[in-house]
Amino acid sequence: MASGLKTTVRVAPQKSARPHHGVEKWLMDGQPEEPEGPHAPEQTVHRHPWWQVMCLTGVDYFSSIGYQPGIAALAAGALAPGATAILVIMTLFGALPMYRRVAAASPHGDGSISMLERLLSWWQGKILVLVLISFVLTAFVVTITMSASDATAHLAENPFAQPVVGHEVATTLFLILLLGIVFLKGFSEAIGVAVTLVGVYLALNFIVIGRGILEIAQHPDLLANWRASLTLEYGSPTAMVLTSIFLFPRLALGLSGFETGVLVMPLIKGELGDNPRFPAGRIRNTGILLTVAASIMSVLLMTSSFATSLLIPHEKFLEGGEANGRALAYLAHQYLGSIFGTIYDISTILILWFAGASAMAGLLNIVPRYLPRYGMAPAWARATRPLVIVYTLICFAVTIMFRADIDAQAGPYATGVLAVITSASIAVFLAMHRKRRRRETIWFGAVMVIFIYALLNTIVHDPSGLKMAAAFFVMIVVISLVSRVMRSTELRTTEVEIDATAERFIQEAAHRGTLRLIANHPDERNSREYLLKEREEREASHIPPGDPVLFLEVTVKDASEFVSKVRVRGEEIAGFRVLAVESASVPNGLAAALLAIRDRTGKRPHAYFGWTEGNPLKYLTRFVIFGEGDIAPVTREILRQTDPNPATRPAIHVG
Repeated sequence: MASGLKTTVRVAPQKSARPHHGVEKWLMDGQPEEPEGPHAPEQTVHRHPWWQVMCLTGVDYFSSIGYQPGIAALAAGALAPGATAILVIMTLFGALPMYRRVAAASPHGDGSISMLERLLSWWQGKILVLVLISFVLTAFVVTITMSASDATAHLAENPFAQPVVGHEVATTLFLILLLGIVFLKGFSEAIGVAVTLVGVYLALNFIVIGRGILEIAQHPDLLANWRASLTLEYGSPTAMVLTSIFLFPRLALGLSGFETGVLVMPLIKGELGDNPRFPAGRIRNTGILLTVAASIMSVLLMTSSFATSLLIPHEKFLEGGEANGRALAYLAHQYLGSIFGTIYDISTILILWFAGASAMAGLLNIVPRYLPRYGMAPAWARATRPLVIVYTLICFAVTIMFRADIDAQAGPYATGVLAVITSASIAVFLAMHRKRRRRETIWFGAVMVIFIYALLNTIVHDPSGLKMAAAFFVMIVVISLVSRVMRSTELRTTEVEIDATAERFIQEAAHRGTLRLIANHPDERNSREYLLKEREEREASHIPPGDPVLFLEVTVKDASEFVSKVRVRGEEIAGFRVLAVESASVPNGLAAALLAIRDRTGKRPHAYFGWTEGNPLKYLTRFVIFGEGDIAPVTREILRQTDPNPATRPAIHVG
């Protein structure tokens, strides 16, 4: 089809054959569609009101109330409410306004990673994304394992589920396996189930916290003793505030829901007439979602921390204690009876298990959203079931490594969460700086510094999260490089754009007889270069003296890109006609241009190459990193895979 003075030719890469029987067919069935976004067309998905989608993110975000008060008590003791107050301030005045801007900058569910991805080109940007994905994997994997461990803790402490005691690791593995089976059978995010779970869970939590605050009101000595303990330990309000700030990194789990909130943006209903590239209605409703969720969570964090700190003896929070990892459940049994406590346990177990489902859905979203565009996803990673099996096995390993210990997993989880939020703070700070918004730049710069401090402090205090992220990074890089090599012979474009001059050269050459093109590496680009190259190829490949030739040259713009549009520009240099091609890879640019020429003229073009001298392994490395290498055989293999018929695909001659 034509567009102004340019012609766009669509070329179709061959799709890999799908298995037709057996286990392989079952594993590869259900290949996920490419997520919508700026790099892909807007897809038709079921959209829901913001409050329903808030419940979907809430199964992860709100479920952290199950273990957050206990973690705060272990970290801060009697000062837990003060430390939680710092967390709430950072939530409402740091993370919330920051992620509202992330939502505006990436309304297609790409999250904060895409903002940083756009800042760097070539391999620097790709490596940065892989590092961030490693931390996201850390956060989501530990969300699954930690949530399942917490669900097991609630089971073990329930008087009606005593057989679980002593088998916590096995029970946690069973819950994770059950989650994996759900996804293997086929999982779709059930908004209605999430709404029910979150609604019931929030109502039960407000009842438990309300009963706890009533107990404190009826026994003023609890409040007096707490104040006396704080004064005795810290001496002054200033010391309390400074200590609370210092303890902020250890309570960072309460910030876990923000990145999920922007990842689910495509599910949020906007307004009729929303611009697909900048859906203002969806962005506004996402802002409402984030604000309401953060407000509810802030109230729950403050009240639960206050009630549990005053009503539960500190030794109960320690490992093996009845309130370890289940502070509010302890209050439910203590003040509302075993029956209500069991109902609360069931609600907590269900929402914690569903929080794992939300995290698994997030994990399945990571690979198709980024890695296929980089050529860093192997064929089996395009299907859901192999990924579910891999993630489930990883979760098994993490659970066994930490022995289903909630406190031990808090550090890696906090590292993953803080790394993602820190990257978002850096992205928003840089965005405000580029827009020259002085006040916002100063504010988000301060927020960025706090989150960087929190991340570094967490890593120093517990480096296990960094080690886990590093292991994920190595795993991703190895798989990605192997995948990039294995997929190197795919046709990595769907469009070839030909300008008017190039179109004229091609059509005139086609009318004069056989289409002959000489592949040339653009060096000096003068008459001597083209004269010597033509003489060399005519002699080596026995091109008839009277047949005209076109020169075909490829310039690599960004070799780190795997998929790119190919542009062909016609130039006449000292009487020689040159088709200058822009592509992310020399062989792919040549193959796409030859296919486009064939489709435009209806004739089979012949391309002439010289042998590349040197070690093939060296050229393989150059091809993967720089998009160059042993050009002729790779170009031929791309053409062979794209068009299996030797009579119709462009011919490659090497002399």
